[in-house]
Amino acid sequence: MTKIEFVLKLTGFSEKSIKNVVQLLSDGATIPFISRYRKEMTGGLDEVGVAAIRDEAKNYETISTRQKSILSVIEEQGKLSNDLKNKIIHCFDLDKLEDIYLPFKQKRLTRGEKAKKNGFEPIAKEIMSQRGRSLTDIVSRHFRRGVVFEEAIAGAQDIIAEWINENADLRERLRNSFVNHAVLTSKVVKSKINDAQKYKDYFDHSEKLNRCSSHRFLAIFRANREGLLSLKARPNEEYALQTIERFFVKGRSELSEVVQNACSDAYKRLLRPSLENEVLSKAKEKADTEAIKVFSKNLRQLLLAAPLGNKRILAIDPGFRSGCKVVCLDETGSLLTNATIFPHPPQKESGKGKSKLAQLVQAYKIEAIAIGDGTAGRETENLVKQIHFDRDLDVFSVNEDGASIYSASSIARKEFPDFDVTVRGAISIGRRLMDPLAELVKIDPKSVGVGQYQHEVNQHRLKESLDDVVVSCVNTVGVDLNTASEYLLRYVSGLGETLAKNIIDYRNENGQFNSRSELKKVKRLGSKAFEQCAGFLRIKNGENPLDNSAVHPESYALVKKIAKSVGANVGDLMGDDELLAKIDKNKFSDVDTYTLNDVLGELKKPGLDPRKKVKVLEFDTRLKTIEDVIVGMELTGLVTNVTNFGAFVNIGIKENGLIHKSNLANEYVEDPSDYISLHEHVKVQVVEVDIARKRIGLKRLV
Repeated sequence: MTKIEFVLKLTGFSEKSIKNVVQLLSDGATIPFISRYRKEMTGGLDEVGVAAIRDEAKNYETISTRQKSILSVIEEQGKLSNDLKNKIIHCFDLDKLEDIYLPFKQKRLTRGEKAKKNGFEPIAKEIMSQRGRSLTDIVSRHFRRGVVFEEAIAGAQDIIAEWINENADLRERLRNSFVNHAVLTSKVVKSKINDAQKYKDYFDHSEKLNRCSSHRFLAIFRANREGLLSLKARPNEEYALQTIERFFVKGRSELSEVVQNACSDAYKRLLRPSLENEVLSKAKEKADTEAIKVFSKNLRQLLLAAPLGNKRILAIDPGFRSGCKVVCLDETGSLLTNATIFPHPPQKESGKGKSKLAQLVQAYKIEAIAIGDGTAGRETENLVKQIHFDRDLDVFSVNEDGASIYSASSIARKEFPDFDVTVRGAISIGRRLMDPLAELVKIDPKSVGVGQYQHEVNQHRLKESLDDVVVSCVNTVGVDLNTASEYLLRYVSGLGETLAKNIIDYRNENGQFNSRSELKKVKRLGSKAFEQCAGFLRIKNGENPLDNSAVHPESYALVKKIAKSVGANVGDLMGDDELLAKIDKNKFSDVDTYTLNDVLGELKKPGLDPRKKVKVLEFDTRLKTIEDVIVGMELTGLVTNVTNFGAFVNIGIKENGLIHKSNLANEYVEDPSDYISLHEHVKVQVVEVDIARKRIGLKRLV
């Protein structure tokens, strides 16, 4: 099977699309570039489709490499027949491939291998045939003296057990039984019962493994890894043993009884542990996939959250004993000044704090206030709303997850070497309000608080997926070439760390870019990198109006022809619905439909930021702590995380409430993300309050 055939079988995309995507990726094209500017080659595949082809092509390479390794080992042993070679090169399932390889695999000195060295293999072969002689005759014929009968039979049974274990057809039959019928059971480790209380729902838990949701499996998996729960995943043992016996046991005799005993031994000692580990590994992989999917979807929504834009911000990182750190930022996010106020206990200098904030707002012409939603966030918001400022100001509660990670990072130290972590944290909160995407790219995505068991999943796969999301979001929005930080530029298609730094160096030495073509003067930024990045970089008020749009430079000549066809110049055409309505598409039949439609669509709304506008959310002023929450209350909240089992909602106090998926809609909900989104403003009703466990149950009101 070729790589193209393999990907075609698993994705269902056209052969032409797959060939072109594989070739484009091989030539160094990025997923955002391919999905945005090479639609005619891919048949209009989006980023998800292109990534699927990339991933399956990688899987093909992994399997192909393993095939070659297995063939080499078996050939060195002198055991590679044509039939076996064909089996291996036509097998594209890694589990089945390992089953084929198992009899030839180098082993440590197993019981079966030891028995073979003791000369018991001929006895095992005769017993396995289950024909003719008695056990006594078989043993005495091969060993006339010096061998204990029981030892010979036990050795032969060990050899037979390993033959049974290495039978690929049997392993496949049993594997299907484990996959389809294994029951997942977990029990608390009695000596750890006090430490395991948060997992008490799983102290004596049992369910079909293939029906176990990803969040339950990962919770049980974590508890097992922590030594708090024991874990098993097995089908009915009697059925499994009968399956094995049907393969190997023939009739009823003392020979078949030895084979039957070997079947039981093979299952309990070899097959069951192996297949149980395999099925648990597959379940973990499936749970990882679902958890990573949830995390990626949440991260996308977080990165594409509504920006306030270029406004002067007063940002507060709230605190009690250590005070509230206050910073003022200009329209570009640069620090103007910083201060510390102590309005809360133990100092209780609320009067001084209010006065200081009012002075800062007036002195620095502040247009909006951002307050971190962590410790003392609600109390600080209440304080700010009591101040009579000299102008109308919107006050925003800003998610501060990861702000402390950023403030202690090398990136923050490089940006603000003269300020401590508390000031950097407040700056990050203010910048998040201005442009969440530009600020959050500086933080490890795992630290932004929107995951589900993110520390339990495969970290390599998680990083790959989250990196894809960040790259996709940055390139979907586009980047202002003259204001973007080095860290934002790194994620632009075709750039990376070195070219991003070179762009900043060029900008520092030569001033602002006036055209996209000027990028070619940047050190080491060649034609390929220019092709990949140019369409995603924006230049406001540059020499060419198209430089502030998603139209790629390779289509500039086309736009000139389009403008000429209606008697206008390019600048007049952009955003003018009347002129655009006059365009006759038939005059451009030599241009592929995808490119023409994309260019015309971009000309209608050139450089439009796809993100929504930020809105202020007013929390219920009756709530100060969880003790104020009463069943039946109707509240307004902000969605802070979406998981497979529901959505967490900030209702204005320290503890988030949970809308379980059964309370999300008036119908069955399989995937909560189909019904609710991160940062969505929702109306909810309180259905449960557990003060001791700090849990609040909510129902969405529609």
